[in-house]
Amino acid sequence: MKTAVLFALAGLSALVSMAQEPNTLSKKEKKEGWKLLFDGKSTKGWHTYLRDTVGSKWQVKDGALVFDPSQPQSGGGDIVTNEEYENFELNLEWKVSKGSNSGIIFDVQENPKYGATYLTGPEMQVLDNKDASDNKKQNHLAGCLYDMSGDSTVSKPHPVGEWNQVRLIQNKGHLTFWLNGIQTFDGQMGSDEWNNMVAHSKFAGKAFSDFAKVAKGRIALQQHPGSSEWRNIKIRQL
Repeated sequence: MKTAVLFALAGLSALVSMAQEPNTLSKKEKKEGWKLLFDGKSTKGWHTYLRDTVGSKWQVKDGALVFDPSQPQSGGGDIVTNEEYENFELNLEWKVSKGSNSGIIFDVQENPKYGATYLTGPEMQVLDNKDASDNKKQNHLAGCLYDMSGDSTVSKPHPVGEWNQVRLIQNKGHLTFWLNGIQTFDGQMGSDEWNNMVAHSKFAGKAFSDFAKVAKGRIALQQHPGSSEWRNIKIRQL
């Protein structure tokens, strides 16, 4: 009887796994308004920041969108969504190699006067907390609002090589981050608390005069040292 139950549970688990095949939407998700930002097969819907196409460092391998630093340097750069988003819920999974660093940057204002995505968009950090060189500051750890909020009490990434789950909500400028089910940030853009965090961060510099001024823009995946992989990138507008 016990063996039969175990086989039944294994079968149920397999069915659930099939239903949750990466880079697909369930009937429930479609009904709720979710849309895929990555189809698991191509870079459709994305382009390198300030360019028309996606650079060669970004490739699709085994159902994942991969940043491969071994490719020619000219094929680099952050990639951004073709569309802009304002009030949304974003879900995705990421994993990195040893020592790697990346980020999810949003509200990006794509304009030639801004040479990089991070000049206008806040970032949810993606990092190998253990071996990446950018692990010295607490608010630079995985899942944190980069250089502004968060620490090791909420940054609990899975070991290198394992997938991490992100949930990021922006609604009327209110931001809430989760990494692996743990809330890593909750706050209102433009509030006194927010402005104080900006004032005590790198974003207080003159180059960042338009940082986080508009709660609407493109979503970016960042080129940074090391490789990163992304899948199950899905969004719904609120």
